[in-house]
Amino acid sequence: MEKQDPHIPAALHALGWTSVLQDQLGPDDAGLEPMRIAAVHRSTVTSFRVGGRAKLSLPAGMTTANFAVGDWVLAHPDGLQISRLLERHSLLQRQTVGARQLQLIAANVDTVFIVTSCNDDFNPARLERYLALTNEAGTSAVIVLTKVDQTPDVTAFERTAAGLQRGLQVVPINGKSQDAITALAPWCGAGQTVALIGSSGVGKSTLLNTLARKSEEDAQATGSIREDDAKGRHTTTSRSLHTIEGGAWVIDTPGMRTLHVSDLSTGLNELFAEITELAPDCRFRDCTHQHEPGCAVQAAVKAGTLDPARLSRWSKLREENQQNTPVVTGARGNKKTSARGRHR
Repeated sequence: MEKQDPHIPAALHALGWTSVLQDQLGPDDAGLEPMRIAAVHRSTVTSFRVGGRAKLSLPAGMTTANFAVGDWVLAHPDGLQISRLLERHSLLQRQTVGARQLQLIAANVDTVFIVTSCNDDFNPARLERYLALTNEAGTSAVIVLTKVDQTPDVTAFERTAAGLQRGLQVVPINGKSQDAITALAPWCGAGQTVALIGSSGVGKSTLLNTLARKSEEDAQATGSIREDDAKGRHTTTSRSLHTIEGGAWVIDTPGMRTLHVSDLSTGLNELFAEITELAPDCRFRDCTHQHEPGCAVQAAVKAGTLDPARLSRWSKLREENQQNTPVVTGARGNKKTSARGRHR
């Protein structure tokens, strides 16, 4: 957690303002006010500012698609029009079917809580997709296991989740219990920002209501998982920024039924580090780790030090990523993979 810069007003720091953002200000920004995007609508955006909320209009040439919840902007305090968008230190974004642009999910996030429930909805392959997305965004992930009060043995879920990525933190909670606030407190300090992502019905809205100590009137709507197929119902329909216990901010997001892998090479390499680190020892530089002789990855599988299921899922995600990642034409017609880079 970054220590508060003594040159930053406490009220601005409480909104998540940091010295990195402060360093982006220049002489031309005098008279403009920092505001944080709380919700994105069709033609306007709502923001938090020191002292309350404000609805902001957009300058010519910009649309709401340019903004993500959690963004910081500089706006004219009188006319409440955005002047410019500040550079993000992290950005969660995903590809959606038929869309030309990536969908912006959340910006300037310190930690992503990947929420999943301890029942038939628990899906390691889907969690790996969320982890790859989080890695590529330049932020850290915590797997939050919900509905532990409905599960006789949480140990197996914890063990499986922890094995999905090196150093991954896994926190089992009852989202309705106040103990969840204590369990997640290490990532929810003053000025910190967390994002809740996961499938519908796993308990994101319930967890938000607990962390924010929302009253019945203000609480986010919640919905249970269907008993016949363990599939969730959508209750959150848009992204929004909320203040929670401890002074942190939470970005709540709708459940994602599908999560396509695109332009996530760095995220996948970090997710499957045990495979990535073996690859240089393969005989062939372009080894697919499927059938080539001298493959160090296949040797690890045969030796029992690499889970073949992990290799199978890596292969599937790698192929999907290659197919979905846009290719642009470079100098002299040469093709090169588009690289958006990580947001640090």
